[in-house]
Amino acid sequence: MQIIGILLVFIVFVGLMMTRKLTTLLALPMMAILLAAIAGIPLLSDNPDTFTITKGVLAGGAMKLSTAIAGLIFGAWFGQILSKVGITKTIIRKAAELAGDKPLAIAIIFFLAASVIFSAANGLGMVILVGTIAIPIMLTAGLKPFVSGLVVLLANAVGVVFNVSTWAIYTDVLKVPTNTIASYSLVCAVPLIVIALIMIVYYTRKDGKVRRAWAMPIKPEFQAQDSKNVRAVALISPLVPVLLVFFLKVDIVSAVFMGALVTLLLATPKRPFHVLSSALVEGIQDVAGALGLMIGIGMLLSAVTAPQVAALIQPLIEGIIPTSPLMYILVFTLLSPLAIYRGPLNVWGLGSGIAALIVAGGMAPVAAMLALRIVSNLQAVSDPTNSHNVWIADYTKTDIIETLRKTLPWMFVAVMISMIIAGMIAF
Repeated sequence: MQIIGILLVFIVFVGLMMTRKLTTLLALPMMAILLAAIAGIPLLSDNPDTFTITKGVLAGGAMKLSTAIAGLIFGAWFGQILSKVGITKTIIRKAAELAGDKPLAIAIIFFLAASVIFSAANGLGMVILVGTIAIPIMLTAGLKPFVSGLVVLLANAVGVVFNVSTWAIYTDVLKVPTNTIASYSLVCAVPLIVIALIMIVYYTRKDGKVRRAWAMPIKPEFQAQDSKNVRAVALISPLVPVLLVFFLKVDIVSAVFMGALVTLLLATPKRPFHVLSSALVEGIQDVAGALGLMIGIGMLLSAVTAPQVAALIQPLIEGIIPTSPLMYILVFTLLSPLAIYRGPLNVWGLGSGIAALIVAGGMAPVAAMLALRIVSNLQAVSDPTNSHNVWIADYTKTDIIETLRKTLPWMFVAVMISMIIAGMIAF
């Protein structure tokens, strides 16, 4: 009966999240409490050594992803610093100048430039900042609204792969070292970049181009407030944390901190201490929702990895764990759409708990980490529940479900190629 109850909780809450009847922010801690209660974990105990719902699941879980939470805060802080000193807008301005008036060239160069920006900082705030500058330029150049929004979506997905602040969740959940996560990033990124470039070329030529179809002016702050570019050498700043982690094996928080200092030294803003302090406050505001999700994920992790719950779920998980490279490729490729709508392969939802159980059942942590990161590419581009998908669809006046329909087959192919590579080198 207990295992039936646990499965019912999973099914009901996945359904509630997928139908958007319940937000993931609330669903995860509620699931954690219910799963623990069904498995017989006591709510309270006089014995301080006893694992209880209040102490082990809620209090312990809230702190479980502390490394990931710190990485997210520092990453958001860094992104705000780049924005405040003018580096983000300068990169986009340079990209527009480089591409001239060729729509396809503008789309490709904006894709590459925005990917670099998003590798330093992502989240809805940064997508809005980049989108409100880049999308009107692309539309004015003659690209259609769908293609203009697609460029930002694809760049965000590529940037997330290299964004060190998002790696910490795999360290917390799967205990995979940061330098190992970094070393496998190209497996996730290269097929995605290739497919993204093909998509941009295909949809630019297939849908045709329109001339001067966008009446919205470029935002005044882009034209006036930051009329001057920062010096060219400062444009390498977004890459500093990534390079520090890749080549010097620096931990995530230290890498971001050093990246912020390098940014200030190269850009030399007039009020550096004000930039640092205001960027920290605004950065935390940008990722407040993600921080809440991480607390919920930590609670769910604490619940599903508790001995009482794991003993019930583990036999089921072990029965579906791939035991060969071919099955590893097939299972995660075919099930990759389960990452959207906050499904069970979404690392920002149930995926973290399931991944922890898969590793406990015998799969190599690196293989589990790669599978989750690869299916996240599909989620980052196609998921209609992403706040950045919603904003882009609203801003470009396009249909968010049409975006899902047009991008899902391409992302499926990108996932398949990455999974084949992962199956050969990491399983």
